[in-house]
Amino acid sequence: MEKSIIVKNITKKYKLYNGTKERLLDLITPKDYGEDFYALKDVNFEADKGDVVGFIGINGSGKSTLSNIVAGIVPETSGSVQVNGQASLIAVASGLKGDLTGRDNIELKCLMLGLNKKEIKELEPEIIEFSELEKFIDQPVKSYSSGMKSRLGFAISVNVDPDILIIDEALSVGDKAFSEKSLDKMMEFKEMGKTMIFVSHSIGQMKKFCEKILWLEYGMVKEYGPVEEVMPKYEAFLKDFKKMSRKQRLRYKRRALKSQNQKQMS
Repeated sequence: MEKSIIVKNITKKYKLYNGTKERLLDLITPKDYGEDFYALKDVNFEADKGDVVGFIGINGSGKSTLSNIVAGIVPETSGSVQVNGQASLIAVASGLKGDLTGRDNIELKCLMLGLNKKEIKELEPEIIEFSELEKFIDQPVKSYSSGMKSRLGFAISVNVDPDILIIDEALSVGDKAFSEKSLDKMMEFKEMGKTMIFVSHSIGQMKKFCEKILWLEYGMVKEYGPVEEVMPKYEAFLKDFKKMSRKQRLRYKRRALKSQNQKQMS
């Protein structure tokens, strides 16, 4: 089976500073300031051509960071990502310029994806129609609601026909009718054999749409496998996690990080 995405030992490290002074001192002095924060640590997974992979995990697990790295928007600190084909990220306001109109954003994003002026002119009416933003398309994007931005981003990305589609919570904003239309479009892509990554808090959408699930926990891979194997474990975990107090959740996090680090060392 042809591989579409190969992620090897991806780590993403950020520095957390106590104010601007500490940030400046870290830049201009040899002494190390700030605290290292790992959004992702030694993440590995592969997706075959045509796979639909769901990223799940509680808030702060690294789902959006990983989807941004796969899309080529955020650089990894270490490790490697191989993407075989053109990837397009759909997230709320992803890549949209607030000062430009919706129409200008369509042209800009299409130019960045390698389309020429003629191709953009042909595609533009379809993008506008799909987005349902006809009345607002010549207004600046900064005046759009989050749902409108998501509709525009989704409409551009699906109409440029990418090889790999990465959807990060883009269907969680806006109206139900547009979400259903978007899911239908994604189903079309699925039938065409396109590779997709789907980031969502909707377990129902995940079960309906995905074949494989990557469960991230505190920046590390907890499980990766078929949806029918991983999702029941995640649902059971969520049920218990929601009952935990703040102290219990902190204890759970410490244990989980310790366990994952031991696994990586063995």
